[in-house]
Amino acid sequence: MHTWTVSNLRGLMWSCVIGTLVLLFSVTVTTASEIEPFVGTYHGAAEVVNADGSKSPRDMSVEIMKTGDGFNVSWRTISYKTDGRVKESAYSVDFLPTTRDGIFSAAMKRNVFGHAVQLDPMKGEPFVWGRIIGETLTVFSLFVDADGGYEMQQFDRTLAEDGLVLDFSRLSNGEKARSVQTFLKKE
Repeated sequence: MHTWTVSNLRGLMWSCVIGTLVLLFSVTVTTASEIEPFVGTYHGAAEVVNADGSKSPRDMSVEIMKTGDGFNVSWRTISYKTDGRVKESAYSVDFLPTTRDGIFSAAMKRNVFGHAVQLDPMKGEPFVWGRIIGETLTVFSLFVDADGGYEMQQFDRTLAEDGLVLDFSRLSNGEKARSVQTFLKKE
């Protein structure tokens, strides 16, 4: 039978603290090295293919940067409507490492304790996450609409010479609603 002394317990406690710090540090280092090849600002243009086969021109840009704990993806699109209207949309999402290699949670709001957390899709907010597999950074967005249906968006950004290949698709209740593939040149 082993008798635990205060000294033994202190040693065990410090071993746990140091082990936890090493684990947290290794996750942050892994994130920084995984995102590094994608870091930069990219611009391009494309024709978006709608579900009915029609096409609409868009200008697109994305900036990917490292942050203290993870990385940020900020993107902007400018749509040109057939009636002459111009619509601009901009989004920015911070991503943090998870305990699963290559999978990142979105940090889109702060909870009451000040911790970054996911949005709530049951409140009509998007549930967003990212992953890195090989040379492709993917951002997923899931929306649950008012009648319980869903919309799923997928942005694949694959490294290419002098930039990224963007492959975007949007599904609405399992049906393809919109897609685009284009090259974004790195500044």
